[in-house]
Amino acid sequence: MGTYLNPGNAGFQTIRNSLYVDKSGLISYINDTLGTVDKLTCVSRPRRFGKSFAAKMLSAYYDRSCDSRNLFLDLEISKDSSFEKHLNKYEVLYLDLIWFISNATSIKNTVKNLQHDVIEELRRTYPECVQDNETSLPRALSAVNIYNGARFIIIIDEWDALFREAKEDTDLQKEYIRLLRGLFKSSQTDKMIAAAYMTGILPIKKYGTQSAMTDFREYTMLHPGPLARYSGFTEQEVQALCDQFHMDFAEARKWYDGYTLGKLTSVYNPNSIIRAMKMQEYGSYWTQTETYESLRIYIDMNEDGLKEALIQMLGGSSFPIDTGTFQNDMTSINSKDDIFTLLVHLGYLAYDSRAESVFIPNEEIRREFIRSVKFGKHKEIARMIRASDQLLWDTLSLNCEAVAAAIEQAHSAGTTPLLYNNEQALRSIIRFAYISCMNEYAEIQELPSGHGFADIVYLPKRHSDKPALVIELKWNKTAAGAIRQIRERRYPQVLEKFTHDILLVGINYDAETKKHTCQIERYQN
Repeated sequence: MGTYLNPGNAGFQTIRNSLYVDKSGLISYINDTLGTVDKLTCVSRPRRFGKSFAAKMLSAYYDRSCDSRNLFLDLEISKDSSFEKHLNKYEVLYLDLIWFISNATSIKNTVKNLQHDVIEELRRTYPECVQDNETSLPRALSAVNIYNGARFIIIIDEWDALFREAKEDTDLQKEYIRLLRGLFKSSQTDKMIAAAYMTGILPIKKYGTQSAMTDFREYTMLHPGPLARYSGFTEQEVQALCDQFHMDFAEARKWYDGYTLGKLTSVYNPNSIIRAMKMQEYGSYWTQTETYESLRIYIDMNEDGLKEALIQMLGGSSFPIDTGTFQNDMTSINSKDDIFTLLVHLGYLAYDSRAESVFIPNEEIRREFIRSVKFGKHKEIARMIRASDQLLWDTLSLNCEAVAAAIEQAHSAGTTPLLYNNEQALRSIIRFAYISCMNEYAEIQELPSGHGFADIVYLPKRHSDKPALVIELKWNKTAAGAIRQIRERRYPQVLEKFTHDILLVGINYDAETKKHTCQIERYQN
């Protein structure tokens, strides 16, 4: 066993000794690509989404220097027809880019050090064919292949780390791309490489109109393809964990669900779920792994329409984007579409490929956005978020005029007149204006009552002494009419099993006068 060449299975053994959700079906997919034109796989997904777990699993399965049978016998892959055929049969080259960056005296030496260290290990293993003066890793691998016919499986974890850590150093990036081209896009690639698996946050870097490595099959947060179910935890997997650890699944869904990957509409962040199960408490775990500064850098950018889009998304709406202009790096940002596409890859936004729109996926990420906006450059949004506490107080105090004025202010800041033209847009603004409710209330949109659906309901969380809020929205009608509809359709009755303290809130927008009106009443059965 070596450091880079055939590193063994200790990494995956550690994972199996911990809380583990079976993702070994990925091995079957990679097995099907071995020795084919599809043998080069690049998977990009956010931090803490299990990238390294998958890389270590594949390394343990293919590495010929160890016996990993017992690690996989109780997993899905053991039932696959390809299991025995490829188990521990290959030379594995495992490269962790974070390791090389962290151990370089200067990040500029990363690519040179990587090749030097790996070649040294190849030379010790194959002194007969790797020359003392060899400096090219692709040539060294080719020499081993020519000598004994060995074909390598190359696993590169965090392959795009250089693009993130050295954003401005284009010379270093191009040096790295040349290395990858030599490995994966040369006349020797098919002879010496059985498969490659790269993980990262960003898709493969584009130069002009051409991808640097066009032979890779890419699976991203925008286009996950058949690997969607390996890109996070599915709803069924989270339900099973909640049952095992006696945790409330509905609460897990609110905190961590919301990512949409292709046809898979409920994907959860693995790190957050695992932490919640172990801690026996729901909270912001993934976002604790780095400060809100990483998000704030991008939402502070002064791109046209960014402020309005943020307000709509904080209000629970989605926002249409064009992902085609994004250059797969963190520096070529030219529009809000580029910003939002990058935030999808970073995990701060979810992407609906059918609607071609983005949205804030869950409570964990919503709180991160609020923290970032509060202390960022969008002072108007920050003021409205802070004013939300006052809005809630005015609502609970039945101060109808103050509530109408606050909604009007949120409207004027949050959208253009062209967009603010229906009840759906009004609902988005209302939800944003009441954003502080999320700290003490569970939000229910379109609560079914048997006689229709209430627009927005805020149900107080356990041990709260606040009343429930039933909010009905009207467009070019009256606030009194909204209250009347709440009563006639018996929306409050649905809530009586939770609380008898209920406020009815009717809000109307008059498109001609551009004014909001509000009426608030305490419910009495």
